[in-house]
Amino acid sequence: MLAAEARSALGARATYRQLVDLIARGRAPADDTLLTRLIQLRERVPEAVRIACARGLALVDAPLALVTLFATDTAEVAAATLRAVRLDAAEWETLLPRLGPVGRSVVRQRRDLPPSVERALDSFGGSDLRLSYTPASAPVPIAGPGVRFDIADLVERIGAHQRKGGDPIRPLASFQFETDAAGVIRWLDAAPRGAVIGLTLDPRAGIWAGAAVDGVASGAFRKRAPFAGARLRVPGESAIAGEWRIAGVPMFDQATGGFTGMRGEARRPRADERAERGVERDRAAGAEGLRRLVHELRTPTSAIAGFSELIEQQLLGPVAPTYRERAGDIRRRVSDLIGAIEDLDLAARIDGHALERRDGVTPACALLEQIADDLAPLAALRGAALALPAVRDAAWSVNPHDAERLIARLLSTALSAAAPGEQLSMALVGGVGTLALALVPPAALAHRDEASLYALDDEDASRDEGAPLLGVGFAFRLVRNLAAEMGGRFVIAPALLTLLLPAVEDDASGHATGGAT
Repeated sequence: MLAAEARSALGARATYRQLVDLIARGRAPADDTLLTRLIQLRERVPEAVRIACARGLALVDAPLALVTLFATDTAEVAAATLRAVRLDAAEWETLLPRLGPVGRSVVRQRRDLPPSVERALDSFGGSDLRLSYTPASAPVPIAGPGVRFDIADLVERIGAHQRKGGDPIRPLASFQFETDAAGVIRWLDAAPRGAVIGLTLDPRAGIWAGAAVDGVASGAFRKRAPFAGARLRVPGESAIAGEWRIAGVPMFDQATGGFTGMRGEARRPRADERAERGVERDRAAGAEGLRRLVHELRTPTSAIAGFSELIEQQLLGPVAPTYRERAGDIRRRVSDLIGAIEDLDLAARIDGHALERRDGVTPACALLEQIADDLAPLAALRGAALALPAVRDAAWSVNPHDAERLIARLLSTALSAAAPGEQLSMALVGGVGTLALALVPPAALAHRDEASLYALDDEDASRDEGAPLLGVGFAFRLVRNLAAEMGGRFVIAPALLTLLLPAVEDDASGHATGGAT
């Protein structure tokens, strides 16, 4: 491996990937010779490749020396490493002093660290959180032509000032607010106001980022009734960010009696009202365990599929028809199992906040036609059909690969429950910043509400050939979670399934391409 061709850009990337994989899996020692070789190759390997290798460390128990190499790379590579790598408490405590403030800030976001590691992080104190300055008498280094500005130097100077003084950000304990008649918060008596102004008590107006409040506040707003003990989540890292408990009362115009909004107050939840930290730890641990299981299942399952195809196609020599038929049946069943494994992996990535998101534009009608062609064998098996919407110039503002795997799962799940002769109709409905795919579900699912559909797991799912291996409920929950990750929403209504996704805007007014079909 050390003698492998690495003079070309392609050779350097291949050698780097192979060395990282061998060391991470324990098939090569993490000694000075190999680590030095990785350092030499690092400057010739694109950062995107190094980030991909760093994410791969989450699937193995990589040695500390290799983790340290990635954690001391650029900020992006270090962040990808530290978000998911698995280390024991002693290794974390050895690694933390070698990280800069940026690296330790990434580690602080994890919810699966042992208590001793959290205490070690706390020992760095406010030195990781304050700004620095360079005295006037000290020369300020200036990057000349061809010299890469190292952000780590700036971070170290920031850390130097933190040790000299300054106050850390102190979270607010309470604030008061008022909304307009639409439920949007327009005034509050605390700062920073920008983090709260614009949040809404009506979840129907916030379909992209998710509702900022729970059902207690939104239900009271719709009924124009007082409420207390509701939950509010403020995004960001400011002093006002985080979880709140809110109470409010409706306001009415004294002259006309018309509803004008809500007036309320917010406070931080008490210790006995918060369980998020434990829940997040459990979810992260469960998601990581599921990802490891999926990784262990994928390789032997793919091997079985490959060997059964070799037998079915007689690529290794003549095979009796009985064995070929049996091999074909095995290949089809294993293909379904591989699809289920991929769905499990996708669900684990979503639950563990490890799903990779990419930007892009997806023409809606072209994608629907492609998916309909891919699902033609399933449609023939069920004796049903997909009725595509009329062709329109409409597009989703999401990556084509992400959109394909989301919509294909929705349509295949609905099609698998269709009865012979059924035709599932679709329509594209444009809105302000949205493009919705409305699907009429098959009769077997049409009269079920949201709760019962999500509860349709494998023991209740159809046993017919073509049904989702993990059940209709799992498939719909996966669609719901994947849509939320893509900035959209999956809505189940009586006799209608609606998938809302961000749309490509075609003018300065923000109106999305496409309209009702």
